[in-house]
Amino acid sequence: MTIEKIKHLPYEEFVKLISSLTSEEIIKLSNQIGYPVFTRLCMGDLKHKFVLLQDGAAAIIVNEKKQILLQSRADRDKWGLPGGCQELGERFEDTIIREIKEETNLDVKEEDLNLIAIVSGKSRKNEYPNGDVVINNTALYLINNYSGQLKWDTESKEMKFFDLDNLPKNQNDPDLIETYKKVLIKK
Repeated sequence: MTIEKIKHLPYEEFVKLISSLTSEEIIKLSNQIGYPVFTRLCMGDLKHKFVLLQDGAAAIIVNEKKQILLQSRADRDKWGLPGGCQELGERFEDTIIREIKEETNLDVKEEDLNLIAIVSGKSRKNEYPNGDVVINNTALYLINNYSGQLKWDTESKEMKFFDLDNLPKNQNDPDLIETYKKVLIKK
């Protein structure tokens, strides 16, 4: 059965399917579907009413001009940092390396990740166009060294490097960028 068919199963059939799987098979399926989507599928009628706690990672990718990379998200008119949700069993380092590759086509090595902060709390509340509400716990990384040709996937309309004093007003992650700015001030 395809992932798309699983996503659209009636709830009772979805419960039967999940009940027949081992925990390892459930982890694999969750990672294929995406943990937040999988979790919502398990909730039946409450899927858009329940606020999820979601772990993930985001990246401040800095070019040689000290500009930061932002993506214009396809699902709304906002600019945000590359990053995304952690898959089950995945380390934050693996999450950000995978997400950067998926979203930007850039390659990053683990030794080039510099953890800035773990950002959590009310500033990380995010409401999606489909009605999902989440509060993100985000591992924020600084990346100065990367390789590859910048190219974006369907999650983005555009990607562009911005000067810190000339960022777009319609930001998706202003709290993460402010965290980065505070680190710069301390240096």
